[in-house]
Amino acid sequence: MSYAYSRRTLLAGAVSLGAGGTALPGPSSAGAAERVVGQRRLGERLVELTFDSPALGALATVALLTPRGWDRRRPGDRWPTLYLLAGGDGDQSTWTTLFRVQDLPELRDVLVVMPGMPLFGFWTDWWNHGDDGPPRVRTYFLREVLPLMEREYGAGPRRAAAGESQGGFGALGMAARIPGLFGAVASFGAPVHPVRHPEMWLSGAKFVGIDGYQVFGDPWKQWQVWLDWDPYHHAEGLRRTPVYLASGDGTPGPLDGPDPDPHIPGTEKWAALADPGVVSLTEAVCADEARLLARRLTSLNAPVTTHFYPGTHSGTYGHRELRHALPMLLKATAPPGR
Repeated sequence: MSYAYSRRTLLAGAVSLGAGGTALPGPSSAGAAERVVGQRRLGERLVELTFDSPALGALATVALLTPRGWDRRRPGDRWPTLYLLAGGDGDQSTWTTLFRVQDLPELRDVLVVMPGMPLFGFWTDWWNHGDDGPPRVRTYFLREVLPLMEREYGAGPRRAAAGESQGGFGALGMAARIPGLFGAVASFGAPVHPVRHPEMWLSGAKFVGIDGYQVFGDPWKQWQVWLDWDPYHHAEGLRRTPVYLASGDGTPGPLDGPDPDPHIPGTEKWAALADPGVVSLTEAVCADEARLLARRLTSLNAPVTTHFYPGTHSGTYGHRELRHALPMLLKATAPPGR
């Protein structure tokens, strides 16, 4: 089965930094609460929310795939909840347009939350050259999206999360830094140890017009900022969280689109070090980082499952890998005893 190549895969290819009762650390959103300003139905089970996000300093969009009975929900009704985090373009609609999650029968009784984010938001609070301020993408998710879903839209405290590219980085980074936030987490074609290849991600940011230093700072001067949510460096936080790590190896695979990954100026060093046959340097680097994290988790006796395969970063492998990871993710959201 093949899927149409889309602009989002180009953007994600350019750069990819990408349980109940858990306390959510971090500052509140500039002292203000999110405010829903719009809601529209996109399909039988699809709802799109727009809210004013103090953390982002802008309007934010969250798509919901609603479970059976959700429209008749009463105060206190809660459903198992799966959070799907967007890749580099921040487009939450990819999960329903390209990956067709609404067609999965396994999700009929699950609330699926798909937040959008700013272009190359990296699911982190931007360093902003030491000046703080929006976009605080990490705060947006932890202090706005998640509480809003649990307060108003039936999201339960048994959570799982998955993401591709930047979304995988974000899901793993939050899970590692906040043990118990998610019962299980999955990552597809994501950089999970970005401080190992800083030139890749800074060059990718520049390629699409983003100042990478604004996001994480200079990796040689603000290295602590880079390490802060690097999943590899916080792997001990995943010791009790089932993890699914998938990545292509950068060689051509069966689900690649018709266009190759773009050449990104500034990545020549890593291109020279790449294995023969690699046509997607971004995905090859993601695979290298995923293997390092997998070995680290294995050394900690953490529950990790891996899948490495021929494929590039501009392919649509997240569609397949989400289906592979779904049993693990849904087991983590199921009520005890089920």
